[in-house]
Formats: sequence, structure tokens, C-alpha cells
Amino acid sequence: MADIVTSRETQYVGFRKRLLAFFIDVLVLVVVLLPLMIALYGGGYLGRLGAEFAALSTPSGDPVADLTRILEVLGRSDSAIAALLDIKVQIALIVATILFWRFRGATPGKMLIKAKIVNAETLAPASTGRLIGRFFAYIVSCFFMLGFIWIAFDKRKQGWHDKLAGTVVVRDD
Repeated sequence: MADIVTSRETQYVGFRKRLLAFFIDVLVLVVVLLPLMIALYGGGYLGRLGAEFAALSTPSGDPVADLTRILEVLGRSDSAIAALLDIKVQIALIVATILFWRFRGATPGKMLIKAKIVNAETLAPASTGRLIGRFFAYIVSCFFMLGFIWIAFDKRKQGWHDKLAGTVVVRDD
């Protein structure tokens, strides 16, 4: 009797599914972050956040006055937007993302679309060092969003951050 060997071709996850995963991650982030921000900064946090966004999104026609208003809003010690940019919040988000990647191979959005991040050469789980590099390589991918759009045209569906870190996103059956 002959042994039956089935070879599965690697299925790379493309732009649309990864974009969907991103929106799922944003939704999860909002659901987790809003109660935390309210707990840390008080019950009026959402009201302040809305008022600040409204103030910042209404142009006056005078660029100097607009810049002054932006600096004034972000410079206040009780600024709701500045709280989102607080270094402690940012570090917590970075650590949480890398821990998800390391121990689950994906963020919640990628898990829902059945995708995982792996080493591009071996298709084994990516090392922590690669994942940290991948996170910071997102900065490069953000230039005009070209690094993310590149996913749609690349044969292995790698964004610039994947190429720099040596990772790919594959289907996780």
C-alpha cells in the first residue's frame, strides 16, 4: 500500500482580509480602551473627547489660529486626546500587540479571519525579535499608506512591515 502524502500550498492572506482584520482590531481596541480611559480619567472623559475633536476639526481659515488652537487643546493637563497619546497608554498597546502576536500568532482581528503571522522563510512562528521589528516597521508602512497598499500587489501578500521583519500572514486552518 502506497503512502498518501498531501502537500498543502501556503495560502497568503491578502489586502481585503487584512483590512477587515484591522477594522476588527480597531473595534476591539475601542471596546477595551474606552472603559479603561473612563476609569482612569473620569466619567466626563467621553464628553471632553467629543468636544476636543469638534474643536480641532473646525477650521477657522487662519492656519496660525488653527495651530494655536491645536496646541492649546493638546497642551492642557486634562486633555482627553492627549490622554490617548500618553506614553503609558502607548506602551501598553505596543506590549499587548506584541504579546498577542507572540502567544497567539495574531491579533483578535487576524484570529477571526483565521490568519496568523509567521516567519517568512520557515513558516514557523515568528521570533519575538522579528515581531518587535514588525511592530516598529509599521512606521515605514504608514508613509502614504503605501506599505499597506503594497500587500495587494505582492505575490506573497507582504506589506513593507512584513518584508522588513521577515514575516508573512498566512491562512491558519
